Amino acid sequence: QVQLVESGGDLVQPGGSLRLSCATSGFPFTAYWMYWLRERPGKGLETLGGINPRGSAAYYADSVKGRFTISRDNAKNTVDLQMTQLNSEDTAVYYCSKSRYYSPEIATIYGRGTQVTVSS
Repeated sequence: QVQLVESGGDLVQPGGSLRLSCATSGFPFTAYWMYWLRERPGKGLETLGGINPRGSAAYYADSVKGRFTISRDNAKNTVDLQMTQLNSEDTAVYYCSKSRYYSPEIATIYGRGTQVTVSS
């Protein structure tokens, strides 16, 4: 079955960096767009960005553009999120997701997510 398992969440100080990873299985990874989403306390699901199947293009929400980078390894069926210049507004549960075709908003999550807490 389809599995997406997020990891790498941690407590990090403001201004710090963190790298999240998502391991996938159960679907043809190289045929799918991959995304990162987050859910902040008291707020809804936010799509942070997506990367195309080849890994040659990525798109980001304005809230993270210039600070976050999505990458993928099609040999390992993984997708990563490199986060820099973290601030308290980035505290959230982070999820990865997928879609067969590009969509600016993704509403389906598959895994449990990984908690990122930005605090001094």
